[in-house]
Amino acid sequence: MLDEYQRWQRELERQPVELLARRWDGLLAEARGALAAYLGARTDDLVFVPNATTAMNTVARSLALGPEDEVLATDEEYGAVDLTWEATGAQVVRRPLESLWEGLSERTRVLSISHVVSPNGRIVDVTALCAKAREAGVLSVVDGAHAPGHVPVELGAIGADAYAGNCHKWLCAPKGAGFLWVRPELQERIDPLVVSWGWPEQGFAARHGWQGTRDPAAWIAVPAAIEFQREWGWDDVRAGSHALVERFVEASGLECAAEPYGQMAAVELPPCDPAEVQRRLREEHAIEVSCFEHRGRPLLRISVQGYNDEADVERLVTALPAAVRLAGADARLS
Repeated sequence: MLDEYQRWQRELERQPVELLARRWDGLLAEARGALAAYLGARTDDLVFVPNATTAMNTVARSLALGPEDEVLATDEEYGAVDLTWEATGAQVVRRPLESLWEGLSERTRVLSISHVVSPNGRIVDVTALCAKAREAGVLSVVDGAHAPGHVPVELGAIGADAYAGNCHKWLCAPKGAGFLWVRPELQERIDPLVVSWGWPEQGFAARHGWQGTRDPAAWIAVPAAIEFQREWGWDDVRAGSHALVERFVEASGLECAAEPYGQMAAVELPPCDPAEVQRRLREEHAIEVSCFEHRGRPLLRISVQGYNDEADVERLVTALPAAVRLAGADARLS
């Protein structure tokens, strides 16, 4: 994948005018087509962006929300997405997923929901939530940053009004490869963050297609990432990775923070400084995991990809008790 990415970067630097002025539209259309087919969508309903945060900002900034409007979200959303909605001036109403709809009011304009929750790995039934939002006359915007390549994504079936995703996480594409999908009925309301030559166009893809000179190599490499996963039998890779996560949760003896999960899950640590736990695991054992406080709970989030194996999980299980104890946790974890 790195070779494909760098091949296109070299192509751009060798003949920038040829690629940007003459081949850009065709190359991007081909790449969008491959990604759209992978996601169960129409090519013209999907555009490339650098990342899911950019996609969420594109939607949020286009909806012209104000202080009288409310955005309904769970209390598990990604922090940058929370800030994105707050920056619109709207009121963000946060509720636990289990009681989410108690926050619905006549002022609710948008439901913002994660497909796979970043802090704890919970896989959310976004299809059911989007259907309920539509019944309530509320726009549904899904943050799918951790979804493509991690869980099956069928955009046509999910029923969201807008869906933001990353290809650089679980789909294994280069960094800088994100996308925004928008339901046709909403597309005329969604403008690019950067107004450039494509802006007067009526078509969604054309309007978002050119936002200034940039390196498109990450986007053009997306079809190669999709093909790589097909060749490797990615359903089996996902199943094997999920089994390793299950193995860690069971062997750690710690409570799982949220279910269901796939290749990513969080467990609750005993009282400790989670940042210190992460530092010790990294510096003393060369183990990279995310440890942080979320909703008043110290959590460790494990992410397992196809290149991990059982030995990696066992190293973490073995190293964790001492790291937690030395970070000020209850000595019972020993």
